[in-house]
Amino acid sequence: MSETANDRPNRLPLPPIIYVGCLLGGWLLAEYAPIPVDLPRELIRIKGAVMIGLGLMLMVWSSSTLTRARTTVLPNRPSTALVTSGPFGVSRNPIYIGNTLVLAGFGGIAGSPWYWLAAAVALVLVDRLAVRPEEAHLAARFPAEWAAYSARVRRWL
Repeated sequence: MSETANDRPNRLPLPPIIYVGCLLGGWLLAEYAPIPVDLPRELIRIKGAVMIGLGLMLMVWSSSTLTRARTTVLPNRPSTALVTSGPFGVSRNPIYIGNTLVLAGFGGIAGSPWYWLAAAVALVLVDRLAVRPEEAHLAARFPAEWAAYSARVRRWL
């Protein structure tokens, strides 16, 4: 018996693997092929720290919203509820936005644009490999609710 989109969105928790892989890639490139940044160092460090803080806050808020709705945070488990409140009322993917902010924030802390490129790559990979299967999963499990929600709330921002 084969699995369908209704059973679960992904076989693996791909997003964490993608973000950690891109973080590692950004670090390796920053270490072995550094690109100088012609901006005040302290300013970009502060901006990086703010991005990391905002990203972490968004991830915690989003995760707690899912937990309160008694559905999974894990991208390889079936959803038991369609959550449309809190940060999910603004974006269908606030956790991934938070992850991307954290990854990009490392670019400010490290003073390396490689992390900014890594964040962009992570976002494209997560969109193609995780978000689209997750959306198919939600559409299969909650057809009418998903149609209304996805028409009202943008995928990203």
